[in-house]
Order: sequence, then C-alpha cells, then structure tokens
Amino acid sequence: MDYQLTAWLLAAAQTALFVGAAPLLAGWVKRVKCHMQNRAAPALWQPYRDLAKLFRKHMVLAENASWLFRATPYIVFGAMSLAAAAVPLVAVDLPTGAIADVIVLVGFFALARFFTALAGMDIGTAFGGMGSSREMTIAALAEPAMLMAVFTLSMTAGSTNLSAAIHYVLEAGLVLRPSFLFALLALAMVAVAETGRVPVDNPATHLELTMIHEAMILEYSGRHLALIEWAAQIKLMIYAVLIANIFWPWGIAQEFASEALGIGAVAIATKLTALAVVLVVWETVLAKMRIFRVPQFLGFAFLLSLLGMLTHVVLETGG
Repeated sequence: MDYQLTAWLLAAAQTALFVGAAPLLAGWVKRVKCHMQNRAAPALWQPYRDLAKLFRKHMVLAENASWLFRATPYIVFGAMSLAAAAVPLVAVDLPTGAIADVIVLVGFFALARFFTALAGMDIGTAFGGMGSSREMTIAALAEPAMLMAVFTLSMTAGSTNLSAAIHYVLEAGLVLRPSFLFALLALAMVAVAETGRVPVDNPATHLELTMIHEAMILEYSGRHLALIEWAAQIKLMIYAVLIANIFWPWGIAQEFASEALGIGAVAIATKLTALAVVLVVWETVLAKMRIFRVPQFLGFAFLLSLLGMLTHVVLETGG
C-alpha cells in the first residue's frame, strides 16, 4: 500500500480512536472516583449508554431559539474533533501533524467556547447568561496561562508544533528541567479550569449559584445535549493526552510498524489510566472553591507558567 495512503488511514484511525475512547476515559474517572469515595460505581461503559440514550430522545427547543442555538452543538463537536485530530495520540509524524500546533489547538477551544457562550445567551434565560459570563471570565484568565506554558515548551523545543516538541523530548532523553515542571503544573491547573473539574467547577452538580458550564447547556436536550457532552469528554481527553505525550512521550510510535503502534497504544492507555487516578485524588481531597476565588487560582497558574519561562531563560539559555 502507498505510504501516503497508509499515513492518512492511520491519521483517520487515530482520530476515530481519540473521539471514540473519550467517553471511556470519562467512565474510568467516574468509576475510580466512586470507589475512592466508597460509593457504588457505575459500569465503565456507562457514558456510552448515556450518550446512546440521549441520541434516542426527542429534542425540545424553545420557541425563540435561533439557528445559532441549533448549530452550536455541531460546531462544538466538530471543533473538538478537529482538535483531537491535531493531537498525537498513538503515533507522531502523521499527515495531521502539519496542523498539530498548540496555537491552533487554543483556537479550536476558543471557537467552541465562543459559540457555547452565545448559545447560552440565545434563549434569554438568567442561568444561560450567568454561565456564559462566568465561562468567558474564566477563559480570559486561563488562556494567557496556557499560552505562557506553551511558549515555555516552544522555547525549549524550538517549535509550537506538537510532533516537533515530542521529538525533541524523546531525543533529549530523561532530563530534569525546572521549566518543564512549572509548565506542567500550570497546564494541569488550566486543564482543571477548562474542563470544569473540581475545585473550579463540579460537573456532577446543578446548583444554580455554583454551576458554570452546565448553566450554558441547561436548555439542550436529545442529540444536541449528547453532542455537547461528548465534546466535553473529548476536551478532557485532549488535555490528558497533551500532558501525557508532551511531558512523558516515551512509548509513542515514531514509525508505522504494527509493533510500534501496539506499544504506542498500550503506553498512552497506561498513562491516561494513571492521570485519571491523579485527577480523582485531586478532586477527592479538594473542595469546590467559591467563584470569586477562581481568579486567584488561575493567576497562580499564570505565575507558574511565567516562572517556567524565566527558569528556561536563566538556566537553559544562559540568559
């Protein structure tokens, strides 16, 4: 088979695996969290059952819902799927690696967030407007911290391309870099805020005074709600894969041989399993913070990413 055709087929298969496995990661997180809190745990496949149930349900739309409200679930799911296609999961050097740029990734996140916030305000409910306002406030604080962490990585690797950064880390070997440690902590804090996890948000609650993401999608039902929930699961997996494959890329396939691809699949599954346990421990030991404390949380993330960049300049470039 032609090499280019094989590469494109692998890229399509990797994207399909990414999108298809996202609910499985969410199910594993929920199952481990239930076990850690001594509660009855749902089946690992429960997110798939929930999505299938939502896809079968009839949609209920408000009378004043515009085309924007109807189109937003498809735009959000499409943006998250394209973002998943740009993130190396099992292998690098795929044809989609040309767009595997962290700046492009941030753009996809911003596109999905923009339309979700507009849809939250489209119906005119108080909860939708409140959730949109909170979401954009958090985004305005989280994006600078994420970009600063990304710039720290790009200064070290010499590129914002994810495949190039992974190659650089693999070639350098196991090296202790304080700048990477600061960037890792900052990116992890941003991931918690961007995916609506504790302590910034709680995806398992619908309390009016605390919910952020859920407030924007209260009016959705049926397949619209299924697409938005699936997109949120994909976003969680994107952040987990970013942390796993940028800071610990060992095991990822650098060639298209079956053995290398198998090792890459096992490696990323192991890393995601471990990261999910860390996330559950984080959510179990911490309580939901007040919304007015979130700027301090994200401000600390920005400070960590800034320290990472300064550490790189001072220690690694001799500046």
